[in-house]
Amino acid sequence: MLLTVPSLSLTFFEQKVDTPVKAEIYEAAEDNANQEDKAIEIVEGFEKTNIEEPELIKIYNVSTGKVMGINFEEYIKGVVASEMPAEFNIEALKAQGVTARTYLLYRLKKYPDGHPDHPGAPLCTSTHCQVWSSKEILIASHGEEWYENYWGKIEEAVNSTKGQILVYEGKIIEPLFHSTSGGRTENSEDVFSTSVPYLRSVESPYESDAPKLHASVKISVDEFIKKLKSSYVNLDISKNNLSEKIKLGEVSEGGKIKTIYVDGTEITGREIRTIFNLNSTNFSFIQSGNEIEIVTTGYGHGVGMSQWGAEGMAGKGYGYLDILKHYFTNIDIAKVK
Repeated sequence: MLLTVPSLSLTFFEQKVDTPVKAEIYEAAEDNANQEDKAIEIVEGFEKTNIEEPELIKIYNVSTGKVMGINFEEYIKGVVASEMPAEFNIEALKAQGVTARTYLLYRLKKYPDGHPDHPGAPLCTSTHCQVWSSKEILIASHGEEWYENYWGKIEEAVNSTKGQILVYEGKIIEPLFHSTSGGRTENSEDVFSTSVPYLRSVESPYESDAPKLHASVKISVDEFIKKLKSSYVNLDISKNNLSEKIKLGEVSEGGKIKTIYVDGTEITGREIRTIFNLNSTNFSFIQSGNEIEIVTTGYGHGVGMSQWGAEGMAGKGYGYLDILKHYFTNIDIAKVK
């Protein structure tokens, strides 16, 4: 028995789209309005900004609980190697490199004295910011052969895009990214409340190789009800009335569930994702007897650049500039000082 059917999200990925050419938001709109990093000249085909790239940066290492200093460009390489499979097309890796550099500089500008969650450093080494790993950790995780085969590729992706960042109307952006959109990315306000002009919903049709494009989990009806009631204790639901009690609310432009109603109570898709530990907010409930299957499409928050979408575009012959300009609406590529 189908309990909630986001028809857009279930059918969108089947639509074949020929595209012509894509952490969290922390008051991005207000920050962009206050920045003074206007582009001032053209250098090597890119706008030149007055943004400077420091030689050393501070990051908070969540494993040690200490702030550490690291070379700027070495940090970017560690992020690219940690956030995206090194087996990916070099153009996708370049896109990730430019994204990582932009995100770093955005955070340095916004939190010059340290982030409230980790004072003393504007970024940390976890998914709270963007994941960074040292060479030693990467080798321990992937092995010496991985390092020999792929580290040079990571260095090429970062070195060949050295100094390149993303700007919108001359101001550095907060370039969010995620694993797999499921066919279309999200508008920022549908996930993080704040509307950001360069984080618009766009098609992402080349994700068919993504390992978490589709997933499902099965749980008993009793466990399903228990999990919902753990957060909403007053729900009058049972295995005999679920089909009547669960209704679809609002679906986003990106095809994800913004809200559903359970026994008349509005619950956001993000809350449901948390309660059931789902890959995304593009989900459906299917009841069969005493079992419920939760089917999901996509992986991650869905805002900004889809990493598997970037890989798919690169496989179709698109370059990193095409990828970045597709996923980040109306942005320009600029160079730091």
